[in-house]
Amino acid sequence: MSTERTVTVVPEDGLHARPAAAFVEAANEHDADVEVGTPDGDLVAAGSMIAVTSLGVAEGDDVRLVADGDDADAALDALAAILTTPEDELDA
Repeated sequence: MSTERTVTVVPEDGLHARPAAAFVEAANEHDADVEVGTPDGDLVAAGSMIAVTSLGVAEGDDVRLVADGDDADAALDALAAILTTPEDELDA
């Protein structure tokens, strides 16, 4: 069963560069298949830097996260935390 969440992006550069790197790293650290996309668009693999940055997600945009697997809830918690944290507060 998949778990889904919609999150509004806070980092001022959106899902590019440093926030995207932290996002992809977190997606790959969990035992779950995670996809990300705009609420009404196609989903891409959250563990792929090229796929994630190709979304062109900007500050204030909503993104849809869908995860499936044993660690799905933890994965969505970690990814939502990155998306809702200002870039200067990220540790990546």
